[in-house]
This record gives sequence, structure tokens and C-alpha cells, in this order.
Amino acid sequence: MIAFIGLGNPGDKYANTKHNAGFWVVDELARRQRLLFKPGKGPYVFAQHQRWEVLLIKPTTGMNRSGNAVKDVANRWNLVPSDIHVVVDDVDLSLGSIRIRPKGGDGCHRGMENIIYQLQSDQFPRVRLGIGTDENMRPAEEYVLQPFRADDKSEAEAMIKRGADALSNILVRGLNHTMNHFNS
Repeated sequence: MIAFIGLGNPGDKYANTKHNAGFWVVDELARRQRLLFKPGKGPYVFAQHQRWEVLLIKPTTGMNRSGNAVKDVANRWNLVPSDIHVVVDDVDLSLGSIRIRPKGGDGCHRGMENIIYQLQSDQFPRVRLGIGTDENMRPAEEYVLQPFRADDKSEAEAMIKRGADALSNILVRGLNHTMNHFNS
């Protein structure tokens, strides 16, 4: 069993903000597979694909406490860090780019920082989604909580679809092939 954990903030207030790119990618994969999210027994919603033995997870803790949900998911399904694939926005990558890594630091992302803290490991794959544009992106805490400009929406939507393609590819061909094919 592996888990794709899309990071974002729950609620209508944040639904269309750049910080929810991780949610959007797991939503797109769920839509393609006709999977529905349901409440978990912890601070998350999930969808499960039996044939692929994959969980799609969206923490309901808020971005900066995502690690609480990830730790609960890891414990409930007996997952080791390498089974946990975190899908996250990255303000330091240009809009539309995708960077997949098998492990790494938090990249100054508070959601990732909390996951690393809660798991006591940075040895988990991550799919970083570029949300950087030519707008003033500082302070980042304000930039990520804004929607994409109308001019950037089509590129953001294409990235979300490619992100879901990447997750599907991880399931079929593995992490190394996917990194070689999708990293931009």
C-alpha cells in the first residue's frame, strides 16, 4: 500500500488558492479513477483504490499541521516513510513545473516541515508543483493564499493534470521512471 497525500487547506475560504495545488492533484486522480473521498478515522479525508493498493489523502488539519494527519495515516495503514508520497505546492518553482524527489528537506514549506517533524524522517517521496509566477511572491505566506490570476489559470490547470499523470505513472512504472519522465 502506498499513499499520495495532497497538501492544502480545507474549507471554501482556501479552495481556490495556490496553496491547495496538492489537493487539486489528488482530486484529479480520484476523479479519473471514479473514487470518492470519505472521512477518515483521523484528521483527513481519503479515497482508496483496491486494485492499485493506493490511498489518496487530504489532511483536514490545515497546511501547517499536515504532519498530524500524515502520522495518523502512517500508523493506521502501517506505512513506512517511503510509502508516503507528498504532493505539495512550491513557490520557488516556476508555474507549471514539476519536481519529483525520493527524499529531501522541507524547502521552507511549513507543511513539509511539520510532516518531517511528525514522521521523524525526510525519507519520503515528494511531488513538488511549481506555483511561482512573475507576481511579487513575498511574503510567500500571502502569495500562496491567493488564487491564480486569470492569465495563469490554464497553465496551472495543465500542471494539475500532469501532476495526476505523474502519480499514475508512479503506480505503474515506479518512482525512478517517473522522475526521469516528469521532472522539469
